[in-house]
Amino acid sequence: MKSRVLKVIFIVILLVLILYGYYFLNLYYNFSIPCLFREVTGYYCPGCGITRCLFSIINGNFYQAFCYNRLVFISLPFLGFYVVYSIYLYVFNKNDKIICRVPKVVWNLLLVVVILFGVVRNIY
Repeated sequence: MKSRVLKVIFIVILLVLILYGYYFLNLYYNFSIPCLFREVTGYYCPGCGITRCLFSIINGNFYQAFCYNRLVFISLPFLGFYVVYSIYLYVFNKNDKIICRVPKVVWNLLLVVVILFGVVRNIY
């Protein structure tokens, strides 16, 4: 169990460092990854605004985060619960992998929601 806890701590620290590193690259050097779908078509993809949404959450500006990408903002608590629950199962030897397997019906539902969100956000 101790090695699993250390592995989880290492992965969490690594992910936080990557997020903050990208945040500071964006803040000080104006480095950001452009959306190729938006560059080619002129329309917003379902993922447009995720980076700005996460940066706004880091800064504590939740309303602005919601405006950048509503779907990501609304789904973050559910994703957080899923990750914490998966880590709990992994640490206490109830699962062999850090991230639990998601049922196919959830993936299909998520795909439909993402496609609908991508269409609706470009109607306005």
